[in-house]
Amino acid sequence: MPRILPGDQAIDPASPYGTETEMPFSGVRSFLRRRYTRDLAGADYAVMGIPYDLSTSGRPGARLGPEAVRRASSLMSWGEVWPWDFDPFDRLAVVDIGDVFYRRGQPDEMLKAAEAQARFVLDAGCRLVTIGGDHLVTLPLLRAHAAVHGPLALIQFDAHRDTAKSHFLDHGTFVHHAMQEGLIDPARSIQIGIRTWYTHDDPITVLYRPDVRRLGATGVTEEIRRVVGAGPAYLTFDIDCVDPAFAPGTGTPVVDGLTPPEVFDVIRALGSLDIRGMDLVEVSPPFDAGEVTSLFAAAVILEHFCAVAAGRPDRRHAAHGPAEGGD
Repeated sequence: MPRILPGDQAIDPASPYGTETEMPFSGVRSFLRRRYTRDLAGADYAVMGIPYDLSTSGRPGARLGPEAVRRASSLMSWGEVWPWDFDPFDRLAVVDIGDVFYRRGQPDEMLKAAEAQARFVLDAGCRLVTIGGDHLVTLPLLRAHAAVHGPLALIQFDAHRDTAKSHFLDHGTFVHHAMQEGLIDPARSIQIGIRTWYTHDDPITVLYRPDVRRLGATGVTEEIRRVVGAGPAYLTFDIDCVDPAFAPGTGTPVVDGLTPPEVFDVIRALGSLDIRGMDLVEVSPPFDAGEVTSLFAAAVILEHFCAVAAGRPDRRHAAHGPAEGGD
């Protein structure tokens, strides 16, 4: 029989490390072509999706976010990442475990299933990156992380504070419920890019849009480090923190948002913090244009991996040698 040519790293990788150059328009669309599996042996990070948008107050479509962000990520799976001088996946073993499944129209079931799948990852000694979904999906993720690590500092990029005081669970109340449940430490938490009116009667530090413009990326980074400190933290990135000129595909767009340099310069500088988990939410592909929002979202996650990997050694070449046909 003729030998099958190498390819489709998502289902047949020679190693959990490295990046193989593949055609971006074919193959299994795992996130950044990572191995598609629920076997977490040897993995540093797992990526999962939560396709849910029953809790939106604006435009729907965030349930389509995980698939769209994975698809867009195939356009940037090339190896070394600019402006870094390395491939983060030479240093981190990352797998894609697929999506959280629940019966449609059952938000309570989503909350339980998402928390359970997150605990599956954390109990295996892995860290978790999640693609939403509307912002309510962060609540079960915080429940899982707090059960393992205790109350966390919340680093929240967003146009909205999501602290509305209501017994209802939706994407505008999850921070309120996280505080009520003791999942986060408000005194060590910070919100960046806020530009909507909310009552601010809690200890969370808020950097409103003018504050970000005044401080610049360096000042914002210093303030995040000061507030969060050395303890465990959780990063949640709502794509609507970005100006809709750069990320139109979201349910509740707000003008005068953050720009790409403001976002990426800060994300790149957070690798020294003890970030135990991350999510990226509120990508709504039906309102996107040319996949720019999905690309932006995939790039934020990729930059997070680079920031973490910057302090780690190259394990791909040290342990396995260069993969045949790899970059």
